[in-house]
Amino acid sequence: LVKTADLDPRQNYLMGFHPHGILAAGAFLNFCTEASGFSKLFPGITPHLMMLSLWFRIPFLRDYLMSGGLVSSDKESASYVLQKPEGGNMLAIIVGGAQEALDARPGSCTLLLKNRKGFVRLAIQHGTPLVPIFSFGENDLFEQVRNPKGSWLRWLQHRLQQIMGISLPLFHARGIFQYSFGLVPYRRPIFTVVGKPIPVQRKHRPSEEEVDQVHQKYLNELCKLFEEHKAKYNIPEDRHLEFI
Repeated sequence: LVKTADLDPRQNYLMGFHPHGILAAGAFLNFCTEASGFSKLFPGITPHLMMLSLWFRIPFLRDYLMSGGLVSSDKESASYVLQKPEGGNMLAIIVGGAQEALDARPGSCTLLLKNRKGFVRLAIQHGTPLVPIFSFGENDLFEQVRNPKGSWLRWLQHRLQQIMGISLPLFHARGIFQYSFGLVPYRRPIFTVVGKPIPVQRKHRPSEEEVDQVHQKYLNELCKLFEEHKAKYNIPEDRHLEFI
C-alpha cells in the first residue's frame, strides 16, 4: 500500500478502487486486513469496503464480512458511513464492479468507468472528497479464458450477471504444489497506490452537468496517478488507461 498524501482523520472520504481484477484481492487485503499496515499509513481513518449485497444474505458469512469492515453496496449503507459527523471514515468502492472482472487479464488497463457516475453523485451529496486508487498488479494474479465482446461466452456471462448480480469469469492460475494449472493466484505483487483527495463542493441535488464536471476531474486525476507511477511497477511507457 502506497500513499501519496495524508488524510485528515476529521474528514470522511470516498475512494474509488481500480481495477476490480478477478477477485478484488488488493482491495480486500489493504482495506479489510492489516496486511499492508493501513492503520499506520492512515492513522485515525477507519476503512470500509463495499461488497455486493447478495453476500450479506448468507448467515455467518455476513457476520464475518462485517467484522472486516465490509458494507453492503447500496446507497443507504454508503450514506450511513459518509454522513458520520465525527469523520475518520473511508468508504472504498470498486467502481468497475463485477462486470469489469470480465476484462481482467494480465496486462489489461481497461476500466469500466466512462458512464459510472453514481459514486461521484454520492460524494457531491455528502460533500465528501474523492480519492482515486489504482492497484498495480491486480489484473496479473490470474489468467482468464478469452471472452471478447460478441462471443457466446461473453453473452452467457453477461446474462448470468443480469440474473444473479455476480459475474462468472473463467479463470485459472497455479495449483498448490505445481505452477501449471489451478485456482491459486500467481505469486505476483500488488502495489496499491492511494491518490490525493479531490475536494468536492456539497450539494444536495447536483445537476447532471455538475456531476459530469467532477467525474471528468476524477478521470483526469486517476490518469495522472497511473502515469506518474506506472514506470515503478514495470508498466510499459506506451500503455495507458482505457475507459469504457
